[in-house]
Amino acid sequence: MAPLIAGSVVLLLVHIGVQAITVTREFGSTWNAGPRDEELRPKGVLAGRAERALRNYLETFPAFGILALTLAAMERVDGLGLLGALLWLVARIVYLPLYLAGIPYWRSLVWSAAAVGLLLMVVRTIL
Repeated sequence: MAPLIAGSVVLLLVHIGVQAITVTREFGSTWNAGPRDEELRPKGVLAGRAERALRNYLETFPAFGILALTLAAMERVDGLGLLGALLWLVARIVYLPLYLAGIPYWRSLVWSAAAVGLLLMVVRTIL
């Protein structure tokens, strides 16, 4: 499970990096280096998508982390738990480029696969 947890953190850093790069392209490096006191929202398509994808990732990342650590503590890092964690991580990796490219339906399907991964982890904590 440790490699999947580490992978989820790397993916978090990728999300943050993509969001930072796209918003910096829009607002400039002076804004990025400053205190960002203004409540600016990106107007560019790519920067907006990167920001929404990051927010979406942050919605499920804590659940994944808690479930992964719970499964490790319970010594249930096998079967459905491992499959669910792997499914969540792979789906979340695939989700980012789909979101950035603006591909509908497939993005939703991949998000659903990640949600199923979390549910499999929940089931393994119980069974």
